[in-house]
Amino acid sequence: MPDTADLPEVARIARDLIRFDTTNYGEGRAKGEREAAEYVGAYLESLGLRPEYYEPIPRRTNVAARIPGRDRDKPALVLHGHLDVVPAVAEDWSVDPFAGVVRDGMLWGRGAVDMKDMDAMILTSVADILRAGEQPARDIVVAFFADEENGGVEGSQLVVRDRPEWFAGATEAISEVGGYSISVGDRRAYLLQVGEKSLVWLRLHATGVAGHGSRHHPENAVTRLAEAVAKLGRTAWPMELTATTRELVEALARLSGGDPADPDALADATGPAAAFLRSTFRTTANPTGLTAGYKHNVIPDAATAAIDVRTLPGQEDLVIAEIRRIVGDDIRLEVAHRDIGLEVPFSGALVDAMVAALGRHDPGVPVVPYLLGAGTDNKALAELGIAGFGFAPLQLPADMDFTGMFHGVDERVPIESLRFGQRVLTDLLRTY
Repeated sequence: MPDTADLPEVARIARDLIRFDTTNYGEGRAKGEREAAEYVGAYLESLGLRPEYYEPIPRRTNVAARIPGRDRDKPALVLHGHLDVVPAVAEDWSVDPFAGVVRDGMLWGRGAVDMKDMDAMILTSVADILRAGEQPARDIVVAFFADEENGGVEGSQLVVRDRPEWFAGATEAISEVGGYSISVGDRRAYLLQVGEKSLVWLRLHATGVAGHGSRHHPENAVTRLAEAVAKLGRTAWPMELTATTRELVEALARLSGGDPADPDALADATGPAAAFLRSTFRTTANPTGLTAGYKHNVIPDAATAAIDVRTLPGQEDLVIAEIRRIVGDDIRLEVAHRDIGLEVPFSGALVDAMVAALGRHDPGVPVVPYLLGAGTDNKALAELGIAGFGFAPLQLPADMDFTGMFHGVDERVPIESLRFGQRVLTDLLRTY
């Protein structure tokens, strides 16, 4: 499909959103979401809605609107997305990451899967309902947050604290990283996200004695830090299944005929999704950054490492204590950011409705629960007692490494997958 081809509205909206460079570098450094939020707000206004904006920090803009339902006594449902994206190094890409290129039947660009695709699906599904002169069965709150890629510190966390009335009456929420298809051998299945691991961002600090780079120098901060980082990075964390991952393993065993006693092997049967699913069976602790020194021939007196830790829900304190033991007493450990893990049952009226909506558009294909190894803005909404799910429905090519697109190079999503997702999501809004 060439760039000049007519695109379905859902792809046009996603393309337009990609063209807003909303890069979030983390720790308060970001280009900001204002223009993207204003674009979303204008679209909502064109549907007759009254969007509200909240910008607690300059250019970190959040926008939301409420769609009245037929039955105001039913609890409201939140559909939410984030407008920021992680950085993209243009030299590493085969296309401009912020051009919204359409090629080979796919939309390319930073945010194509994380998560401007879902943002577009939410907007166009709501449009399908309202343009038809219909009302959803219950109130729908659509919200688009800033700063999700930094844990929502300057986005959803502040919205929940300062604008809780946006979500009045809501008990459930739907967002990203679920509802997409995987292949188990030669069979297709859909993953529905009913849990998220907790996030703990750590900094490891090592100190030593500064000196000339030519000296014999046993008290080298860089060496001390490197030894601790290598030890932590090579730690094999034990497998531990939760209620959700046990259900996932049982489902994968049924689909593949594999041994439920070997969850990693069952994950391997999912092909490109294997690494994503393996991470849900255990804690992960990955070094992601190193800072030390200011000149080649000067031994620095301090060095710092960034560690991205994802624990199973409720294990944050245990994991932090174990990391302290692993890195040793010479290393100072700082908790830079910490949030909660989530897990809700794979049951209930909303789960049934999501499964049924997928079934109407891809009959006979199983839907199975899984625990997301990362996190979403559902964690902030949980502070209001709102149960969150990941349901961005996409039917994907069997050989596509979709999970590898998250924060990856040449991020892209099939146009037909966007059309599928819009249809399923619209169906859900009409029936739940």
